[in-house]
Amino acid sequence: MSLTEQKNKQIIDAAIAEFQERGFAGASMDRISDRAQVSKRTVYNHFESKEALFHAINNCMLDRIQLSMDITFDPESPIRDELKRLGWSQGAVLTEPCAMNMARMFLGEILRDPATAERMSRRLDMVRMVKRFLDGAVQAGALKIDDTWVAAEQFISLIKGRTFFPNLFEGKIATKDEMSAVIDETVDMFLRCYSADAQKVRVAEEA
Repeated sequence: MSLTEQKNKQIIDAAIAEFQERGFAGASMDRISDRAQVSKRTVYNHFESKEALFHAINNCMLDRIQLSMDITFDPESPIRDELKRLGWSQGAVLTEPCAMNMARMFLGEILRDPATAERMSRRLDMVRMVKRFLDGAVQAGALKIDDTWVAAEQFISLIKGRTFFPNLFEGKIATKDEMSAVIDETVDMFLRCYSADAQKVRVAEEA
């Protein structure tokens, strides 16, 4: 890592700590430079403003989430295992204190600045990523879904509705065990509705 890259990382790490502790409005570039152990001039050489630094951190977080969810369906693996892997692509982030603390801060900025919400929405289209995974499962014959876009929204909602939004407002973080239970229950419910075998059973019962 070059000296410039090292300084950049020091500043971002310090800014994350500052934003988590004081929020965007209360964060100070002076304190960020102190935390990073660099001069204020060095901070501004890397980031022209507090807003630019905030957006850089935002982009880093979105890149990380996109990377964790950038998975494709493996037709050689059991469908239950694949759906659990899809669930953990979200769950792994939602059980991390740092990620949840940043999410709370981002929520405050989204409410303050609608342009931030629009920018984040363009960058992170979780529904489209899950839909692509489900499309692969449908093409492999492992699932039978008429509308994979709706199914993707359902899958995300089943997980985030129980582990993200309640904890976001209550200041809590789901444990690994809690997340595992939610993912297992989500997969069970999803398979009862969309597994190819379940569809065959329903057709036979209706015949």
